[in-house]
Amino acid sequence: QLQLVESGGGLVQPGGSLRLSCAVSGFTLDSYAIGWFRQAPGKEREGVSCVSRSGASTNYADSVKGRFTISRDNAKNTVYLQMNSLKPEDTAVYYCAAQFFGTCVLSGGRYNYWGQGTQVTVSS
Repeated sequence: QLQLVESGGGLVQPGGSLRLSCAVSGFTLDSYAIGWFRQAPGKEREGVSCVSRSGASTNYADSVKGRFTISRDNAKNTVYLQMNSLKPEDTAVYYCAAQFFGTCVLSGGRYNYWGQGTQVTVSS
């Protein structure tokens, strides 16, 4: 059964860091492009970052460029999102999603499978 499980969320002060993990099972990770998305209360879902199947290509939303870094370890079937210099506006539920033989895009509609999400709260 194909499954994505996010972890690493929590409460952090502004300026702090978190690393989110997306562990996948039930499929071979290198067949999928992976994206990270977030949704804050009362707001639409937003594409945050994505990585191509090989890891050679990445993309970021303007709001997180220079602060977030996506990476993948296909051998460990895990994708990471390192988040630095966090701001209160980064508060949201963060989801990872998989796109079978897809490309690195920040459009959620292109992704086939989704995790349940992990809460990130940035507050003093």
